Amino acid sequence: MAENIFSDLSKVIDAVGKDKGIEKQIVIDAVCDALLTAARKKYGTYREIEASYNETTGEVELFEFKEVVTKDKFVDEEVEITLEEARKLDPQAQLNDSIGIKMETGDLGRIAAQTAKQIILQKVRDAERDIIFSEFEQRKGEIASGIARRVEKGAIVVDLGRTEAHIPPREQIPGEQYKPGDRIQGFLMEVRQTTKGPQIIMSRASEEYLIKLFEMEVPEIYDGIVEILSAAREPGVRAKIAVRTNEPSVDPVGACVGMKGSRVQNIVQELKGEKIDIVPWNEDITRFVCNALAPAEISRVFLDEGNKEIEIVVPDSQLSLAIGKRGVNVRLAAKLTGWRIDIISESVASSRTAEAIFNLMLIPSMTQTMAQNIFQSGFGSFQAVAQASTQDIMSIPGYEDPDKADRLINAAKDLIEKYQKEGVPVPTSPQAVKETKTNSSAKEQADQRLKEELQKLQREE
Repeated sequence: MAENIFSDLSKVIDAVGKDKGIEKQIVIDAVCDALLTAARKKYGTYREIEASYNETTGEVELFEFKEVVTKDKFVDEEVEITLEEARKLDPQAQLNDSIGIKMETGDLGRIAAQTAKQIILQKVRDAERDIIFSEFEQRKGEIASGIARRVEKGAIVVDLGRTEAHIPPREQIPGEQYKPGDRIQGFLMEVRQTTKGPQIIMSRASEEYLIKLFEMEVPEIYDGIVEILSAAREPGVRAKIAVRTNEPSVDPVGACVGMKGSRVQNIVQELKGEKIDIVPWNEDITRFVCNALAPAEISRVFLDEGNKEIEIVVPDSQLSLAIGKRGVNVRLAAKLTGWRIDIISESVASSRTAEAIFNLMLIPSMTQTMAQNIFQSGFGSFQAVAQASTQDIMSIPGYEDPDKADRLINAAKDLIEKYQKEGVPVPTSPQAVKETKTNSSAKEQADQRLKEELQKLQREE
């Protein structure tokens, strides 16, 4: 049995190398280790045994090494050999030499040979896993396609040929259904080496997958003429990518859309109908945010660069369009730009402005023009003025003099103290209250009209 396994190994080694893509030396080392393990299992670890591959004969050979000693010092025949016996094997042998004696592999027995076979198979499997891991580690960040085989705990198992990959539920596009045998592609997001072999995680829901699809579909992106600077997705619903061109003659949006929308439509089809907005990138954050919120019209923009927050004012009729269904448009725009975006209607903005001007005019000797200057400089209430530094107030037109700035701050602080002592709330603008009530009343009227229309339809049925 052992001879059947270890004889004529050159053909076996070459065959394994070709079939599995494993280097010949790796297979040779595996066979040598297996034979050595089998020998030690039969003869014990006390004896000094080595295994080597003979390329001429195509066999793995076992050699037992013994120390050459004089006959009077000879004690243990398993580790020692007399000088006379040694010279029968090698005429040049000398005392204290270590001489190798070839052993018969056929003497190992069936159990030892079976053990050796298992070790060889395990070594070959380990080598194959290492090769697969190395291959897919290098391919990480690319798109791969395979055949959907089954679903395990919600994860789609994809056959990639030499190994399998998993698409966890979080990396799937909601609503997608795959049957065994369907072709599926995704982004090679993560490659890990585990005790069970390489673990490959694919994604169809990540922004990286979207970017890679555009790189494959748009030659200008692949060539570096057009760049994708950021991307945001609500998988299966909507996505946005921000693009810019490195050549003024090339329109980045047009390049991504393609002739009659052919390029972007191919990507939409792959993503099962996910809508894609291609946004022109701009170094001016105001313009960039406005582009990201398209097609909504923008009336005014207020920036807070320190906190990376931006307030967008839109016409009342454009509010739902700017926010998007379930807030998806503003969420994607915020993710795309990296800024926190707050969208309000013009009526709400007007109400806030009126409230702020009214609040600031509570400061003694404050005129409406001065209150507007203070509000436009970023101070929405006298409480905010009271907390500001002299330098901050000096940035307001008309308050460049430090003494005048200090007087404004002190007046605001005195006003706060006055209301605290009197124990009364700070007055609010009658106009703001009126607008709030009007808006509330309009909503109630709209709800009532909707109910009436529904009742009318039910009666007609």
